[in-house]
Amino acid sequence: MRSTDLNQKITLLTQVIDLEPKNLDAYFYRGLAKNDLGDYNGAIVDYSKIIVDQPDADTYYNRGNSRYSIKDFAGAKEDYAKAFMLDENFTDALYSLACVKYDLGDYEAAIKDFSSVIKTVPNQPKTYTLRAHAYKATENYMNALQDYSTAILIEPSADSYYNRGVFFMDIKYYEKANNDLNMALRLNKNNAYAYFYRGASHLLLGKFNEAISDFSKAIEFDSTDFDAYLGLAIAQFKINDTDHAKLNFHRANDILSIGKSITNIQQYSNTYWFQNQYFYFNNNISQLVKMK
Repeated sequence: MRSTDLNQKITLLTQVIDLEPKNLDAYFYRGLAKNDLGDYNGAIVDYSKIIVDQPDADTYYNRGNSRYSIKDFAGAKEDYAKAFMLDENFTDALYSLACVKYDLGDYEAAIKDFSSVIKTVPNQPKTYTLRAHAYKATENYMNALQDYSTAILIEPSADSYYNRGVFFMDIKYYEKANNDLNMALRLNKNNAYAYFYRGASHLLLGKFNEAISDFSKAIEFDSTDFDAYLGLAIAQFKINDTDHAKLNFHRANDILSIGKSITNIQQYSNTYWFQNQYFYFNNNISQLVKMK
């Protein structure tokens, strides 16, 4: 148990199990070691051995974690629910159950569980943020905004401001989004997504030079960011820099594998602009195509 070498720990615990096949503690700790080593299926086998013989909340919870790691969300949900059923004070199990319900798209149930967690542990910003995501998914924007704002009150971090900024972008409050994304980047200058979203807010506010600066910064982080290239092309076109606009439009198309055969806007269906700013993009895409 004192060993920090996971492979050595597994080997020793296997020897224990060979000598004492009913030693459930050895299975449990070997399962933990396998999980930490990334052998999630092996961990599941060990936890399952315990659950067959002597089920308990901790083992269900840990098997849920291993199942979650292999994206067996339905299995993880079942295990987290069993863990919480066996121990109603097991807040981590309830929190994980809420998370997996969110991942499965069961947003109303996730909101209910996150709310129960908040009653028990009211000062964790991550829980408010996740409940806000679930509220947003159900189009309950007032409650979502309240939760994003509460997360900022508890912990005014770069992530908290970023999450609310993206939310404001989603509901078309571009000035508020811009303010939050400014704060996010003031606190963390290495968030490429924040540069993109701030660039989008600048573009939609008509601040084209600022948009160009932000989209260019996002591309420094990821040279394959076709959304940033499209935003950059639109902003450059707006200031009549058609040479650079054409260049960046072609770069976006090359990454998207659209090439020169642009026939309709549906070819951009995988982009942020099509999915979130359709009308603005639709009004500008024809101008970009004409540059060809």
